[in-house]
Amino acid sequence: MAMSNSVAALYVEPEGHYIGVPGVDPWDEKRDARKYNGPHPVVAHPPCQRWGRFWHGSTRKPHQFKLGDDDGCFASALSSLVEFGGVLEHPCDSHAWAAFGLKKPPRSGGWVEAAAGMWTCCVYQGHYGHMAGKPTWLLASGVSREKLPELRWGKVEQRIHPVALAKHGYEKARRIGMMAMIGGKDKTKLRNATPPEFRDVLIEIARTVGINP
Repeated sequence: MAMSNSVAALYVEPEGHYIGVPGVDPWDEKRDARKYNGPHPVVAHPPCQRWGRFWHGSTRKPHQFKLGDDDGCFASALSSLVEFGGVLEHPCDSHAWAAFGLKKPPRSGGWVEAAAGMWTCCVYQGHYGHMAGKPTWLLASGVSREKLPELRWGKVEQRIHPVALAKHGYEKARRIGMMAMIGGKDKTKLRNATPPEFRDVLIEIARTVGINP
């Protein structure tokens, strides 16, 4: 893999934080990131709905979906990651790790080997500007262990929304979390958004592909 300052951002929002970033080629749903064929390292955010805790759908209508039924998005992102190098992001406890034979990282943090030539870790996006703690798994390929960054490891301190605290009391406010108090049609978009500071970390990881230790 050759060193590159350019990065392809796969499975991103058409008006999200990757749009307009110098040196970043964004692939939104319209472009279909499954068609990406290089040559740049990738920052991949494949859809997670069918891999997460509620992969089966709403608790009111359980098992209306199949585990991993994402139209091949994760498999394609993983293939791009292996071929071109870079980093892939998915929610903590994603079932995709087990499905593709990847070792799961500890929640306490630190990079561990996920498979031959690949590294994984758990990091909380709340350390990088997300409203919620949002524990996240990363998977890096084509990057030497020595070049992987030491991130802000460990859990994020519990955040309590002041309105929820006043309305429901401490215990319920702690249980429902910050995002529960965000209403409107953009709630899912805000939950899924990658904070700019965290985006920059991922881009820099991808830009180290091919750099020797």
